[in-house]
Amino acid sequence: MNETFGRALHRWRDRLSPVDVGRAALPGRRAVGLRREELAELAGLSVDYVVRLEQGRSTSPSAQVVASLARVLQLSPAEREHAYRLAGLLPPQAGRISTHVPAGIQRMLARLGEFPAGVFSADWTLLSWTPAWAVLLGDPSERSGVERNLVRSVFAEMGPRLSAWPVDLEDGSLSSALVADLRTALVDYPRDQGLLDLVADMRSTSAEFRRLWSEGAVGHHVSARKTIVHPQVGEVTCDCDVLTVPGSDIRLVVYTVAAGSPDAEKLEFLRVTNGVPINGSSSSGPGRPAVQ
Repeated sequence: MNETFGRALHRWRDRLSPVDVGRAALPGRRAVGLRREELAELAGLSVDYVVRLEQGRSTSPSAQVVASLARVLQLSPAEREHAYRLAGLLPPQAGRISTHVPAGIQRMLARLGEFPAGVFSADWTLLSWTPAWAVLLGDPSERSGVERNLVRSVFAEMGPRLSAWPVDLEDGSLSSALVADLRTALVDYPRDQGLLDLVADMRSTSAEFRRLWSEGAVGHHVSARKTIVHPQVGEVTCDCDVLTVPGSDIRLVVYTVAAGSPDAEKLEFLRVTNGVPINGSSSSGPGRPAVQ
């Protein structure tokens, strides 16, 4: 029997444990792996479209759909390339920024539970997040893919920000760190049109970005101390640490607070009042939705 995208999709869905995507493994669950409804929700697709894909009634998914499914199904790089080819598409070319979140990072994100954590690509576009991130900073699913870019958010003169409410840095270093990080990314991804467009747009629309870019600094955004002005609890001051995944340039950004501090009490209040489960019993954010 010839391999098809639908058969591969079903096989990959069956092998994935609900716990791996942050879902509770409820007693008496009969389904093997993820249900179609769960896959559809996490990938930002309709259940009917997932059914049609698996049954072979839809045979030409877009690159955006394949990327979203590959992320949720935690495919390896070789499997992801195979998925693109089964869909009749060319896999993403080398030298371009990847939006693929490695399986290990997805499992880590699903188990972070109480921590506000997000995964960013090399151009600082938010790909996935924990429920606690949405509670602390506002739900990113309400923003488009472009609006989830941290660089555009920081340097935007007008328009929506990545956070739904004000975020202040104690040392004010975020802007210069992001510009330096982008300059480094251009060396690694010189043919990535999205990255080239991002830098060009920022240079043409933001005087601050132009000034920082002209200084020629290089480096990486690593960590900072941030104060979020939340509408429910007021100021919450967190340590924000950035971890880079070797070999992929995916960045894991985690907000933490000192145990027993007033900030920890505020964060716990937000988690409880907004129904955020702990210890991986809920899914991470949907990344870039690809709704059909």
